[in-house]
Amino acid sequence: MLKNGKYFIAPPKDGGDFKELFRFAAAAGAGRPVTKDGFPDGPWTAELLAEAISRIDANRTGIDLRTIQLWFQANEKGISSANIRWLARVFGCDDPGATSEWQVELSAAQARLTTRRRERKDPTDSIQLPSPDIIRSVPADQETRPPDTSWSDTDPTRSAQRLSLVTMSEAIFTRGSPLNLPATVFGGAVALGFLSYFLRVHNVTYTLATGDEKQVGFLWAPNWTFLFMVSLPLFFTFVINLLIYWKEDGRPTLVGPANRTEGERTWERNVEASSYTFWVVLIICLLFAGILQWISVRLIPLVTGTGNYPMDWGLIAIVRPDLISSTEAIVFTGLAYLYMSICFYILFSGFILLYSIVDDFIFSSRMIDTNSGIRHQDNIQVAGMRIIIGIFRCAVLGIVVSICMKLQSAYLASNGTSISSWLVNDMISVLSGRQTAGFEVSYSVPTHYSSLVVVLASCVVFFFCAVRMTTFADFQAPLRRMGVIIVVLVAGYLLIGAFPGFSIPLIAAAILAFFSLLSPGFPNGRPTKQRDNQSVS
Repeated sequence: MLKNGKYFIAPPKDGGDFKELFRFAAAAGAGRPVTKDGFPDGPWTAELLAEAISRIDANRTGIDLRTIQLWFQANEKGISSANIRWLARVFGCDDPGATSEWQVELSAAQARLTTRRRERKDPTDSIQLPSPDIIRSVPADQETRPPDTSWSDTDPTRSAQRLSLVTMSEAIFTRGSPLNLPATVFGGAVALGFLSYFLRVHNVTYTLATGDEKQVGFLWAPNWTFLFMVSLPLFFTFVINLLIYWKEDGRPTLVGPANRTEGERTWERNVEASSYTFWVVLIICLLFAGILQWISVRLIPLVTGTGNYPMDWGLIAIVRPDLISSTEAIVFTGLAYLYMSICFYILFSGFILLYSIVDDFIFSSRMIDTNSGIRHQDNIQVAGMRIIIGIFRCAVLGIVVSICMKLQSAYLASNGTSISSWLVNDMISVLSGRQTAGFEVSYSVPTHYSSLVVVLASCVVFFFCAVRMTTFADFQAPLRRMGVIIVVLVAGYLLIGAFPGFSIPLIAAAILAFFSLLSPGFPNGRPTKQRDNQSVS
């Protein structure tokens, strides 16, 4: 009898226990696909049954192959209520009525197995209770807690992992709520904004040689406001969502429930292999971009009263000591640079994890047997497209971060009076044919170099993804479109301050970045399934 294209057998209802009922249904091929002659395509094996249960859409966690192997073995192991539901759907050919019939019979058979197991026990065998002295010697928290046999507390590998920089860095993204990291970064920026207000450098100006008042307030600097309040929180949100999806859904779907444990260990090994990279990034961000840059750009000029850097909120104490003292400026800028260096370490850690996701995806997709069926190939396409879109959005936000940094440093080295009027006047100068004043090139702007490093990291991760993913034909066209968008955004970054009228391509790049984040150009982020009308034999 066929139901939904599969071989259906009604439960025998002969009073057998779960082991007897399961052996009968598995040997008869209940719920198996049928051949052209109408016969079941062989009996169930543990591997085939694990794959069939894992394919059920409502089953988000899959099933362990070892659990099904226990069903086949001659032992007294039964079946849980949750697994009865999935097994009934398989034997019932995913038909509601047949599934309900099998579910009732499987539940009854499991109850009979439990009863017979109790009856087979020798009634004279009683459980020997430990003496009260022994009970008192057992700690209270160990009386009800099962022993953890997965890791030993004395295992040196586990102890090293607990103290690993890689483990702690990954935990920043995956532990707790996905909102924690973006909210923390946003909250830090808000706190600095309040401090700038209390120190009266949130909205401060100084007089240029031309007599104009130049706005250099903290809240007017996009590299301290928009960057940390919008760009970085969005970047971290996309990284967290992609990382959680890959570890909890994407990778288990590809490798299957039988290989889930080994897959998790493979992921841990892949990430741990980048330990040296994490340490290099930490040293560069904290020591060079944080401490040494703060000493060179802030501390020394504030102490000596001189420096070859453009005036801004951090150096305003040199020319406006009536607003803020040098000591207050040193403390405030120290806090700001510490916050900045930590955030940028997490930013580059996110890029390293994105790199690891792509590498792990390629490895996992190769583990799948090419004859495993159309559904597995569709899973590869869906997971691959999810990864591509996530990395593309992160790369776009990385370039936006660089644009904020370079835009602010270029403005400070210019003759503009405010960043908004500076951009508007630059655009009007081209449209009206009127030339504007040039840049004060005598200033040293180390932020140009820092922003370039972020651009390079964004491009390296994206194009690494593009090169590895182009081995799949379905991804080639979307990757080309995304690559063009990345090139346009990088061009907009490089042209900042390069010539009069640079604001026009910059604004075009900003609009393109905005719409790229909203929709990378693919409906629902899913590839077109061209094989839906085919069947798997």
